[in-house]
Amino acid sequence: MPKKLTAATAAWVVAVDMGYGHQRPAASLRHLAYRQEIITANTYPGIPREDSKIWKDSRKFYDFISRFKRYPVIGEPVYKLYDKLQEIPKFYPRRDLSKPTAQVRVIHDLIVRRQWGKHLIDKLGKTPRPLIATFFTPAFMAEAFDYPGEIYLLATDADVSRAWVGYQPQRSRIHYLAPTHRVAERLKLYGIRPDFIHLTGFPLPEENIGGPSLKILKSDLVQRLVNLDPAKKYLERYKPLIQRHLGITRLPKKSNHPLTVTFAVGGAGAQRHIGTTAMHSLRGLILDGTLRMVLVAGIHNSVSAFFRQAAIRSGLRNQLGKGVEIIFASDKYGYFQKFNAALRTTDILWTKPSELSFYCALGIPIIMAPPIGSQENFNRTWLRTVGASVSQYAPEHTNEWLMDWVQSGWFADAAMQGFVEAPIYGTYNIAQLIQGHPERMKSVDAALQF
Repeated sequence: MPKKLTAATAAWVVAVDMGYGHQRPAASLRHLAYRQEIITANTYPGIPREDSKIWKDSRKFYDFISRFKRYPVIGEPVYKLYDKLQEIPKFYPRRDLSKPTAQVRVIHDLIVRRQWGKHLIDKLGKTPRPLIATFFTPAFMAEAFDYPGEIYLLATDADVSRAWVGYQPQRSRIHYLAPTHRVAERLKLYGIRPDFIHLTGFPLPEENIGGPSLKILKSDLVQRLVNLDPAKKYLERYKPLIQRHLGITRLPKKSNHPLTVTFAVGGAGAQRHIGTTAMHSLRGLILDGTLRMVLVAGIHNSVSAFFRQAAIRSGLRNQLGKGVEIIFASDKYGYFQKFNAALRTTDILWTKPSELSFYCALGIPIIMAPPIGSQENFNRTWLRTVGASVSQYAPEHTNEWLMDWVQSGWFADAAMQGFVEAPIYGTYNIAQLIQGHPERMKSVDAALQF
């Protein structure tokens, strides 16, 4: 994995505090950042009151719509209308989609007329560095206010809406970092010039990869396959594939950890009931030591408390910290570190198809909770195309269907599919591009379009 850049060559890595989807990839690029600090565009020290108000007002509107969804009769239609405004259009037939949407026009107006973000860009521009944004608005701000360095924008889903491209796409100087072929092709339909589109893959945590040789990833995957293929059904069919990609002739007789399922809720703590229902169903397997469950509360103490009380109600008080682990931290980057550490002994990841969809490349099969929003529908399609995931069955019967899939070897198959088919080298490729060595980037398999 690339070393930390020097003070002269380090980048400004800019994220926004809006859930985990934009800060998680920024955390994976932290080694590229100046002083290893991530700049949060909507809460950075010294942000002007007017700029902060615009950010807060936009977040309040989103939160209002999200809460409004809960109201009977009218809530769901209103949310669907809002989601429709942000919907990713059908890809086929290929056509010109470069016309700005209402959302793009509003953002453009706020930046140009109210000078939204000028303070941040002027501040960063005093020491020009490559600027890597994981959300589109800071990249638009940098372009509008003539940021003197290169501007890079990382797309964080398997497909993107028109909101990710600015008011005049044909004239844009923003370099796009595309995690998938579909994003790269979509950006062309939105009017971005091909030479400003770089197919990099999604940045994964370097502590879970182990450098371009994938030393850590392969070692963890070997241990995972032991748990996911107890009857050796997958191994019998695909032994040459395992040998070719992992460089081993046989699997260990026993894994270095028990079969582990990690359930991760979204940034708002949504879908927490799915995890506790599944935990209750798996109670017997947890008690006899067959299975371990990790519940990811993120930075929400209320969710952590909810998980803890649910474990106690399920008769698992004595398993807390052993057969049941709850991951919680007071800040997001502390949470990301704990989560990445837990992934090393995670055999199955259960989550909605968010940015975590790309983590199937670590050789972790994914059980998909219901998607929320248009972009997650596309992530779900991508995951299915890769062959690394399956939609959840009834959580109250998890003890039955989950163990059936383990015994069949299907999860082992999905683990290898993600490892072989999904792009792994995003972190490495972005570093090479930023450092001026695009010729050293690893290729992203062209077969992964859908």
